[in-house]
Amino acid sequence: MRVREWDPRAASAEEIRSLVETVNTVLATDLPDDPPWIDGQVRDYLAETMPGERRISWVAEDDRLPEGESEIFAHISMLLLGDIGVLEVIVQPRLRRRGLGRQLVAVAVRRAYLEGFSSIGVEAIGGTPAIAFYESLGFEKEYVETRSVLSLSSVDWPALTVMSNSIGAGYRVEFHPGGPPDHLLEAYAQAKLEAPEDDDDLDLAPRSSDPQRLRDSLDTLHKRGLKPYIVLALHDESQVVAGLTEVVVPAHHPERADQYDTIVVRDHRGYGIDRAIKARMLFELRSAEPGLREVQTWNAQHNESMLKVNAELGYQADRDWYEYGADVAQLVQSLESID
Repeated sequence: MRVREWDPRAASAEEIRSLVETVNTVLATDLPDDPPWIDGQVRDYLAETMPGERRISWVAEDDRLPEGESEIFAHISMLLLGDIGVLEVIVQPRLRRRGLGRQLVAVAVRRAYLEGFSSIGVEAIGGTPAIAFYESLGFEKEYVETRSVLSLSSVDWPALTVMSNSIGAGYRVEFHPGGPPDHLLEAYAQAKLEAPEDDDDLDLAPRSSDPQRLRDSLDTLHKRGLKPYIVLALHDESQVVAGLTEVVVPAHHPERADQYDTIVVRDHRGYGIDRAIKARMLFELRSAEPGLREVQTWNAQHNESMLKVNAELGYQADRDWYEYGADVAQLVQSLESID
């Protein structure tokens, strides 16, 4: 077995196929209710990044196979943004507890150290071996949120109709597949500034809250095969974006969509905007994405108002997701002492 730096842009179709098989083996073991990946723009999903960000990847593969054949046993990617590196690690379940994951993390952390990054973070999913793995390496738990999943087959559509029509007077709701129109980008970005701050969040996926970065973000989503859908509430008198909700349908698992931000601007709270826009989104998704079966969302456990709205929509709490962080220099020293 060998570990090598790996560029998805230059990877063969066989390598992409093998990686997807490994991802699906990991999902079947750790998250058996999650939909498997398909090879829908997987190469783009792994390669494309926002301007100013970089992603470096490594694979562990069988080095005995003939040229042109590939079997990827493990993969690690590190997204470098701001002053933090963000890791994603997968290892074939049958090869766990043999030091392979630790070897990959050591390679990535060493690169982060050489490039001058001070912090490194990772998401670990509750109820999986990732928790014990990262804690054994010295990562510290810094943030927790709960994932909830909504099955569209269980939605009470008549009740949802009531919710979608319950917005207060003076507001209108609009649907924008692909992203907000250009004339609303500035107002949309301004509303994004209202996203709740959480000092414990490692900010592993920073939001786009200025017009140009928002344009870049939307462009990157499309390039990665992530189809965005936007529902927003406009205040008739001021024409500001009073509320917004975002859902993305990934090409590599198109049966389950990802809920991104839902934000209601502070001055416009109390008018039923959050319920109305999220309910409207589900109606639009049912029409625009007939193959869609589920929507998943993540919320901080203290965000009681949004958890309540999600429960009314029919979301079911699934499992906790944790953000772990570590000091790069300390982690390098620790991993080298283990070796």
